[in-house]
Amino acid sequence: MQGRRILIAASAPPKPAQGAACNGCGVCCAAEPCPLGVWISRRRHGACAALLWVEHESRYRCGVIAEPGRHLPWLPAAWAGLLARRWIAAGAGCDASLEVEAAANQKAGVPPAR
Repeated sequence: MQGRRILIAASAPPKPAQGAACNGCGVCCAAEPCPLGVWISRRRHGACAALLWVEHESRYRCGVIAEPGRHLPWLPAAWAGLLARRWIAAGAGCDASLEVEAAANQKAGVPPAR
């Protein structure tokens, strides 16, 4: 299978092992949107439009959970956040089976491919 390059912030944490707790690496959402992200982004491929970089935490977050009023303005924010957590299975662990390659590109001065 041919590799694909996605853009991730250089200070993002490394992708955890599949099944491990989410650490906000952003790889899964930058690669393709989840079912909720498809609905929010109105696209099936590419990065989710709700993917949010939180600079002071140096991690990515689901924008529907972090800023529910922005993405689901017709719902009370507390409900929208709770529903979004359930829809994306927050807390269930990393479900991205993607393999991340970064070391070779870093030596060449190329941004990491994640």
